[in-house]
Amino acid sequence: MKRVCVFAGSNMGLNPEYAKQARELGRVIAMNGFHLVYGGSKLGLMGEVANGALEQGGHVTGVMPRGLFKEEIAHRGVSDFIEVADMHERKAKMSELSDMYVALPGGYGTFEELFEVICWAQIGIHKKPIGLLNVEGYYDPLLQLIEHTVNSGFMPRVHGQYVMQGSNPKCLLEYMLDFIPEGYKSKRVPPAG
Repeated sequence: MKRVCVFAGSNMGLNPEYAKQARELGRVIAMNGFHLVYGGSKLGLMGEVANGALEQGGHVTGVMPRGLFKEEIAHRGVSDFIEVADMHERKAKMSELSDMYVALPGGYGTFEELFEVICWAQIGIHKKPIGLLNVEGYYDPLLQLIEHTVNSGFMPRVHGQYVMQGSNPKCLLEYMLDFIPEGYKSKRVPPAG
C-alpha cells in the first residue's frame, strides 16, 4: 500500500489535539514512504495533515471541486492538485487514487465520505482498509452506534468490523497494514494508544 486517502474536517475543532494529531498523521504517512491523497484545502485539519506530510518531504495529492476552488482555500504547496467537477467526482477520484482510507475528526462532509467508503466495502466495490484516527475519543459515539446497529440486527457483525480504529497515527497505520480483506480482520490486536 502506498497511497493513503485522508478524510478530515475543514475546521480545526475546539480541541488543539485534533490539529496536532492531524499533522502527526501526515508526518507518519510521509515517513513511511506513503503518498497522501486528501481534499486539497489548506484550511482546518485538511491543511494540517497536508502540511505534516509536506514537512517530511512527502508526496501530497489534493482533489477539489471547481466550485470550492478559491485561492484562499486551495493548498498551493501540494505535489499534485486535481480539479474535478463536483463532490461526487472528488470522492470517486480520491478513491481511485488510494489504497486505504483514514478519517480524522470532522463534520458532515467527513462522515459522508467515511460512510460511503464503508458502504462500498460492504457491497464489495473495494477491499481496502478503513481506519478512524480516534483522537481524544472523538469517534467513540460512532463506534457505539456501529455496535448498536450490529446488536439491533441491521448488519452482520463482520460488517461492523470493517472500520479499524486507534488513537495513535503510527499504531493505526501499522494495524491497517496487516489488513486481511476476507472479513476485514487484522492479525494484530487493536492498538492501545
